[in-house]
Amino acid sequence: MASTAYPAPAHAPAYSGEQTGVWSWLTTVDHKRIGILYLYTALGFFMFGGMEAIVIRAQLGAPNQHLVSAEFYNQLFTMHGTTMIFLAIMPLSAAFFNFLIPLQIGARDVAFPRLNAFSYWVYLFAGIFITVPIFFAVAPNGGWFGYAPLTTKPYSQGLNIDFWVIGLQILGVSSLAAAFNFLTTIINLRAPGMTLMRMPMFTWMAFIVQVLLVLAFPVITIALVFLLFDRTFGTNFYNTVSAGADPLLWQHLFWIFGHPEVYILVLPAFGLVSEVLPTYSKKPLFGYPVMVYSGILIAVLGFGVWAHHMFAVGMGPIADTFFGLTTMLIAIPTGVKIFNWIATMAQGAIRYTTAMLYGIGLVALFTIGGISGIMHASPPADLQQTDTYFIVAHFHYVLFGGSIMGIFAGIYHYFPKIIGRMMDEKLGKIHFWLTFIAMNLTFFPMHFAGMLGMPRRIYTYDSGQGWDLYNAMSTAGAMIFPIAMAIFIYNFFVSRKRGEIAGPNPWGAGTLEWTIPSPPPEYNFAKIPTVTSRYPIWEGKEVDHADARINAQEGKTPADLGIIMPYNTIKPLLVAAGLVIMFCGLISSRALIGIGAVIMIFSLYSWLLSPLEPEHH
Repeated sequence: MASTAYPAPAHAPAYSGEQTGVWSWLTTVDHKRIGILYLYTALGFFMFGGMEAIVIRAQLGAPNQHLVSAEFYNQLFTMHGTTMIFLAIMPLSAAFFNFLIPLQIGARDVAFPRLNAFSYWVYLFAGIFITVPIFFAVAPNGGWFGYAPLTTKPYSQGLNIDFWVIGLQILGVSSLAAAFNFLTTIINLRAPGMTLMRMPMFTWMAFIVQVLLVLAFPVITIALVFLLFDRTFGTNFYNTVSAGADPLLWQHLFWIFGHPEVYILVLPAFGLVSEVLPTYSKKPLFGYPVMVYSGILIAVLGFGVWAHHMFAVGMGPIADTFFGLTTMLIAIPTGVKIFNWIATMAQGAIRYTTAMLYGIGLVALFTIGGISGIMHASPPADLQQTDTYFIVAHFHYVLFGGSIMGIFAGIYHYFPKIIGRMMDEKLGKIHFWLTFIAMNLTFFPMHFAGMLGMPRRIYTYDSGQGWDLYNAMSTAGAMIFPIAMAIFIYNFFVSRKRGEIAGPNPWGAGTLEWTIPSPPPEYNFAKIPTVTSRYPIWEGKEVDHADARINAQEGKTPADLGIIMPYNTIKPLLVAAGLVIMFCGLISSRALIGIGAVIMIFSLYSWLLSPLEPEHH
């Protein structure tokens, strides 16, 4: 399992993976390049959401601050939550879905390469659509949860909420397109011998997430359509003044989506950590079948706990009891994962690389968030904690301590495979420790402020309520995050050009993606492998890098090898642009609806008539 050094791959310029210039990126359908596009775009949105958080913490750092107005503060915390959830964490996971799934299952590409490109461009345009309004002080301002009837027209005039409603609907198109693509890929394109119980754990968690997306996103889509109709066409789904409207309808629809969404955000990180911990412990993942079944159980139970977000609305003792019990029950499969990760590391030959530190950080911090989540499973306790900063602390330990820690573990672990070079480990460890300190200094004091009654979503507060010290600590911690991210950005971009050359398997990992050159050639595998175990490299099988490496060094194209790859095309981008233009017409000139529809229909028609790949001979 020792590291093996190989010369840098010298792929031929004819590979789409090695083409340069803006046009090659606009037209690419290579799943690896699309994964890289997701990675860069989502990291950009992550930093933008972080800047919004810095302004929020500066405003709350001391009593009676007036750095921003109450209205702009509403826009800030709404866009911070929306950006981090829909534009950063989910797409960062999608970056790994795109890059890794075909490599881990021994496939040449995803099932629908053009649909894959389409899902990225829809995400990018939707992200711009929902983000730009903050520069004109008309950003969404009703919270990332958009509670109706507050977000209906009588109570939220202007375009703020319209940008949010329409932006999320467009993002839903992207998520569903990607989900169907990856489901089809995992089900149909696995290499010979790659049974479901031989799939790497990341691919398993990704598979479960796609099922959650397909089942959960239609619910939020319906909720958003109802809200859009209320705001645009005068219907009365949520307006409590109108006869027959239900003030709790939005909450039920939103949280039926919103709680599976938590696992959509965190399960990919669980999958990445389940690749990282075994590699640096030099041990197979402990209890693989139980880890698979626990992931499935989390997905099933995740649809039965939504109303624990609603204990304060007066559902009654029967509903409160049911959702309290299901919330406690879902802790069991989650706890199983924690214990299995610990057992994987136990008595292992641990190497404390940056990726390993982030993996261990996830285990520690997510456990804290999980334990505080169990507190909320009790309706009487939740009544005290709901809408206080205790909840803010809880979900940041889950989403930052879970999702973001796992994603950074994945970035440091897979950077050599994606780029072909190593990141600087010293800078990486500085990044980790600064992030770990900032995370705990920022969010742990919020538990105490919340238990002392500090409400969520207030933009200022008076002194003398016992919150001053805890807010000052949280703000001090938040100011460390930009320093940590600056180190990461420097390390990332310098390593892309000057990092140490990585061989196919610099970490001594055991799974299939490490059997091919770094970065992978366009066709992934010179010949489709036959899989006989979960860790083929560790068991001495499928470890011959020679075919792909020699082909790369000799500059052989896919055509030279008789491998058929899909054509690059601009059409998915044009269809995505038409779709977004059409939606823009709902809040501006109605002529845009027609213009967008024409662009989308003609581009889609051309897309469907053009061949996907050269004819087979």
